[in-house]
Amino acid sequence: MPDRFPDSTPDDLPEVATRNRIARQLAEGLSAQYPADVWHHLAAAFADAPALSAEITRLRADLAGARLDRANLAAAALATIAAHDDEEADPLSYLRDELRAQCYDISRRGRR
Repeated sequence: MPDRFPDSTPDDLPEVATRNRIARQLAEGLSAQYPADVWHHLAAAFADAPALSAEITRLRADLAGARLDRANLAAAALATIAAHDDEEADPLSYLRDELRAQCYDISRRGRR
């Protein structure tokens, strides 16, 4: 079967959802011509796509948050090193502030 959607990628969730909806509609239209057990399996497979799309969307948001936290910790670490090199009175304050911003309880040494 030739690729009829060459410009779409798996990252294009709205396009995937649209193709899924179209396939479901086509399957419903053909269901009178084929045994019911075939359509039961297809309907179950079609029903999985929206839940998977929602999970992908949630995981992407979680990943974006984790990346931001990591970038902020790296920036705080670099600021700490620069503050140490500049002989600031409390160079670790940059790390403490960022760890608090990320909801770490620094009084318990590393536990969230």
